[in-house]
Amino acid sequence: MVDSDARLLGKLRISDDAAGFQDLLHLLAEHGDGPDDPIPVAIETSRGLLVACLRASGRRVYAINPMAVARYRDRHVVSRKKSDHQDAVVLANILRTDTEFHRPLPADSDLVRAIAVLARAQQDSVWDRTRAHNRLRSHLREYYPAILEAFAAKRERLLSREARTILAIAPTPAEATALTRGRLRTAVTRAGRQRRIDAEADRLLQMFRQSRLR
Repeated sequence: MVDSDARLLGKLRISDDAAGFQDLLHLLAEHGDGPDDPIPVAIETSRGLLVACLRASGRRVYAINPMAVARYRDRHVVSRKKSDHQDAVVLANILRTDTEFHRPLPADSDLVRAIAVLARAQQDSVWDRTRAHNRLRSHLREYYPAILEAFAAKRERLLSREARTILAIAPTPAEATALTRGRLRTAVTRAGRQRRIDAEADRLLQMFRQSRLR
């Protein structure tokens, strides 16, 4: 925290949770923060619990792009070595001197905030699923390439219901080669296939048995 003359008034490392928010409020209050004139805050992200709490407190919150912070640091700080403390001071000084060039985050309704949280959660789940899929594919390539080949032509590949169902009943190459036509037929039916069930069972049976001969 700095004053209008760039003097450092206080510094504090906080956590990104309710306890950290409480600690920050105490620091702000010690230096004149109040309902009539809440102290604005600059931060490098527009997401997270801390940002949501700051916005809900009624103060102006400025999300400054990290690249902008880096450019400001390069121009105005003697040491260009990055540190959390130094970046916090840079953020405070950006507000002190260049507030008019930055816009505070808009006040969102509860519905908009809820949608944002859900959208972020959905995006995170997609990213997590993709990372897990890539790790699984990498492992299978080492010891179970037949399962990759069996579903290479499908749009979802290993993420398809059929691939996951087959992996559940035959997680190893040996178990895959031991599958019967009847069990494969049951598996693809349980996975939701309604057409060409026999043809798909025969295709998988042939692929798994061919892999045993390689």
